[in-house]
Amino acid sequence: MLKADFLRYQAKTTPHPLGISIAKARGVYITDTQGKKYLDFVSGVSACSLGHCHPKVTRAIRKQSKKYLHVMVYGEFAQEPAVHLCKELVAQLPDNQEVVYLTNSGTEAIEGALKLAKRATGRSELIGAYQSYHGSTHGALSLLGSENQKMRYRPLLPHTRFIRFNHEEDLNKITSKTAAVLLETIQGGAGFILPQNEYLKKVKAQCEAVGALLILDEIQPGFGRTGTFFGFEHFRIKPDIVVMGKGMGGGLPIGAFSASQELMRLLEDQPKLGHITTFGGNPLIAAAALATLREIRDSSLMDQIAAKENLIRTELEHPQITEIRGTGLMLAPLFKNEDIVNKIIFRSIEKGLMLFWLLWEKKAIRITPPLTISHKEIKKGCRILRSAIDEVC
Repeated sequence: MLKADFLRYQAKTTPHPLGISIAKARGVYITDTQGKKYLDFVSGVSACSLGHCHPKVTRAIRKQSKKYLHVMVYGEFAQEPAVHLCKELVAQLPDNQEVVYLTNSGTEAIEGALKLAKRATGRSELIGAYQSYHGSTHGALSLLGSENQKMRYRPLLPHTRFIRFNHEEDLNKITSKTAAVLLETIQGGAGFILPQNEYLKKVKAQCEAVGALLILDEIQPGFGRTGTFFGFEHFRIKPDIVVMGKGMGGGLPIGAFSASQELMRLLEDQPKLGHITTFGGNPLIAAAALATLREIRDSSLMDQIAAKENLIRTELEHPQITEIRGTGLMLAPLFKNEDIVNKIIFRSIEKGLMLFWLLWEKKAIRITPPLTISHKEIKKGCRILRSAIDEVC
C-alpha cells in the first residue's frame, strides 16, 4: 500500500524509482516494511555522515524541540543553535572565511554564493565546469555542466561559460569579465574526479589575477568524508566563498555558504535583504547540524577514513573493476559498461547492500557509506558486492 501510494501521489524524479518502502533506519542499516535489512553504502547520497538516527543527533533534536522551533525569518533573532553552529563552522574554515549564511539546502547556498559574487565584483559572467553538478534551482542549473540535463529549461542565466576540469589550458577563459568560477572541489557526478597538479591553486591564481572570485562547492566532500573536515584542505587552497550542505545536517536538510565579513556584508544593504530565507538557520535543524559537526570534529572518525578507504580498495580488487576513483569514503568503482553497472546495483540491493548510481559517469557505482561504518561492515558490504559482480559477469 505504501509503495502504491508513493507511486500515485508523490511526484518523482525518474520514471522508475527504486520504490523501497522504508520502515526504519539505524546506524548503517535501512529496514523496509517487509523487515528486510540493507547495509547502506550510500548514506542518503552522502547526506547521513553519522549514519541513520545517530544518538547525539537525535538527542539534540529532542532537546531543541522542547525549547522552540521556528520563531522568526532568518537573520533577525539570535537563536542559540544557529549562532553556535556558525561560530564553530568558522573555526573549521580558513581565516578568510569569517561568517556563515545558513540556508535550507546546498542548491540554495549555491544561489546565494552566485549572487554574492556578482554583487561583489559588479560583473555578470559566471564560469562552471563541464560534467559538474551544483543543484537544480535555476542558477545552479545554469552552471551545471551537462547540456542534456538543462536544455529543456532554457532560457537560464546569461553570460555563463564552461571550462574542462583539470585542463589548465582553459584557464585563460577566466578574464576581467568573470565574476566567479564555481567548481566542485572533487567532481561528484562526473565520477569522483580529483583535482590534479595543483589545479585548484592555478584556478585561484588566475581568479586573483583578473579580480574574479573562486567558489568551491563542498556539498559532497565536506564534513569529514575525505578525511579532512573540508575536501579543499587536501589541496592547500583558500577559496573566496565555500558552499556546503548534504553531510552537514546529520540527515536533516541544511546548506550554507561562507565568506569574509567584507564580502558578506554586501548582502545587508543597497539593497537590504540582498539574500533572504524564511527557514534558513531553523533552530531544530541547526541543533542537529551542530551535533553532527561536533561529533565529526571531536571524535576519531576523520582519523579512520584513510584506513577505511584502503580496506574498501583492498576488498574490491576484482578483474571486472577497471579502477576505483575518488578518495576517503567518496569512492567510485568503474566497470566496462553501463549495463553491467545497472545489473550489479540491482543484484546488490536484492542481496541486502544499498548501492546507487552517479549522475554523469554511468560506468561507475557510488560508494559513500556513513563515516561511522566499521571495518567488519565494510568487509560484509564488499563481500556482497563481489558476489553480485560474479553473478552478473
